[in-house]
Amino acid sequence: MAEGSNSFLDDPCLSPSSKKPPGGWRAVKYILANETFEKLASMSLVANMTVYLKTKYNMEGVLLVNVINIWSGTSSFMSIGGALMSDMFLGRYLMLLYGSISSLLGMMILTLTAIVPKLRPPTCIGQINCIDPNLWQLSTLYSGLTLMAIGAGGIRPCNIAFGADQFNTTTKEGRSQLESFFNWWYFSFTFALVIALTAVVYIQTNISWVIGFAIPTSCLLVSIVIFVIGHHAYIIMKPHGSVFVDLVKVITAATRKHRLDCSRCSFYDPDFHPRTKQLRCLEKAAVIANQNELDEDGKPKNGWRLCSIQQVENLKLLLGMMPVCLAGIGCFMTMDQQTTIGILQAIQSNNVLRSGFKIPPGWMGLSPMIALSIWISTYEILWVLQTKRLTGKAKRLTMTQRINIGLISAMACSIVASFIEKKRRTVALKHGSFKSPMSILMLLPQFALSGLVEAFAAVAIMEYLTTQLPESMRTVAGAIFFISLSMASYLNSMLVNIVHKTTKKGGKTSWLGGHNLNNGKLENFYYLAASIEALNFLYFNLYARRFIATSCTINKESKEDQHNNEDQI
Repeated sequence: MAEGSNSFLDDPCLSPSSKKPPGGWRAVKYILANETFEKLASMSLVANMTVYLKTKYNMEGVLLVNVINIWSGTSSFMSIGGALMSDMFLGRYLMLLYGSISSLLGMMILTLTAIVPKLRPPTCIGQINCIDPNLWQLSTLYSGLTLMAIGAGGIRPCNIAFGADQFNTTTKEGRSQLESFFNWWYFSFTFALVIALTAVVYIQTNISWVIGFAIPTSCLLVSIVIFVIGHHAYIIMKPHGSVFVDLVKVITAATRKHRLDCSRCSFYDPDFHPRTKQLRCLEKAAVIANQNELDEDGKPKNGWRLCSIQQVENLKLLLGMMPVCLAGIGCFMTMDQQTTIGILQAIQSNNVLRSGFKIPPGWMGLSPMIALSIWISTYEILWVLQTKRLTGKAKRLTMTQRINIGLISAMACSIVASFIEKKRRTVALKHGSFKSPMSILMLLPQFALSGLVEAFAAVAIMEYLTTQLPESMRTVAGAIFFISLSMASYLNSMLVNIVHKTTKKGGKTSWLGGHNLNNGKLENFYYLAASIEALNFLYFNLYARRFIATSCTINKESKEDQHNNEDQI
C-alpha cells in the first residue's frame, strides 16, 4: 500500500489498532498464513469424508451420498447467510473469526469420533455383517458436520474479500498489489490442497484416522491463532449493508404495488438508469405512487416500498442469468457424483500396485485437479499464445463454446463411468470378492472428465456471472455460484433417493447396491445420469444459451449509457 494515501487510512470505516499504517503486505502475510492452514485443515477432512463414513460408520451407498451431498450443499448455501451477517452486522474480520471457531469445534467433534470407538458402530466383519450406526452416534457425527458447515458459511464469502480490503485499489500500486495477492492466495490454496490430498489423506487411510484428523484440527487451531495475532495490522471495514437486501426490497415493493396502473406513473430514477423491456412488472417497485413516499431531499422514506430503477434493473439482470445457471447445476451434479459414488467405486477396487504401494481412494480427487491444470496450461500457453503469434490476436473460446464442452464432458463422464463400473462389478462377482481385482487406476478417466467439466463449464459460468453483473454486485455473483453448487448437491441427493426407492420395489436390489456395490447395478444409474446430461445439453442449446447474448448486450448498452451520462456531466 502507498503510505501517502492518507485519505484512505483516515477513512472512518477503518479501525487500525497500531501507530503503523494498517493493511498492505504487513497484514496480508497473516491472512495468507491463516488461509493456508485453514484450507489444509478443511480440505483434509472434505477430501476423505466419503471413505471415513464408509469404512468407520458402515454407511451404505444411499445414506452416505445423502450425508455428503446435504453437508456439501449446506456448506455452500450457508455462504449466503455468512455474506449477509458479514455485510450487515459483524463485518468480515469477526465473521472469519467466528466461522473459524465454529469449524474448529466441528473438527474437534469429528476427531473425537475417531478417538472414541463407542462413538462409531463396530467394524464390518468381512464386509457382510455390517451394523448400522445408532441414533446417538449419528447425532454426534451430524453435530460436528453441522458446525463445520456453519463455519464454512462464514469463511467462504469473506476470506478473499478481507484480503482485498487490505489494499487501496484507488492507486496503481494498490491495484498491482491486489493482483499479486490473488496470485499468492491461489498458490497457498493449491499448496494446501495438494498436501491435504496426498500426505494427510494417506495418513488417514493407511496409518491412523486419529492422527489423520488430529493434524487438520491442529492446523485450524494454528490458523486461528495466526489470524488473531495479526489483528493489529488489519484494515477492518465496518458493515455497510448488503446488495441481497436491495434485491429483496425490489420484490417486496413490486408485490405491494402490483395493482397500480403504471400508464402515467413517474419513477424514482435519480441515476437516470436505462430501462429494459424484460420483466416490466418489477418496475412497479420504482413507481412513486404518492409524493409522501419521498423525504425533503427527494429520497425514499421507506426502501421496502419505493426502490430506484437501478435496483430494479439489477434484479432483472440477475433473473435473466438464471437459465444459464440452471444448465450449470446439471454439470455440477456430475462433479458431485464422482466425489461420492466415484469414491465408493474406488473403495471396492484393487488399490495395491505391483510394487505393493496402496493408493488411498481419496487420492482419486487429485485426478480432476490434474486434468483441470493440464487443460488451463495447454489453453493459455499453447492455444492462446500461439494464435496470437500467428494471427496477431489471441483467439479464445467463447463462453457458450466452453459451457457446451463442459456439458459434453459431463455426458462423457457418466457414460465412461458406467462402462468402467460394469467391468469392475463383473470381475468382482467372477472372483466372489468385495474388492474387485480391477485396478483403481481404471477409474482415472471418469475422474479426469469430471475435472474437465469444472475446467470448462464451471469456470465459464463463474466468469459469466462475474463479468456481466455490475461491480456493486460482484459479491452476488459469487453467492449465486455457491447456490448453484448447493442446488446441485441437493438435487443429486434427491436423484439418488428416487432411484433407490424405485429400483428396490418388489423386493429387488437397489441399483446402488446398499453396503456392497457388487449387489447392485450402478452402471444403470450412470446411464440415467448421462440421459439427464443429454437433456441438459438440449435445454442449454435450445433455450438457455440465448440469455448469454442478451445479458452481454444489456451490459454493453448499460456501460455505453453510463459513459454518455458521464460525458454530459
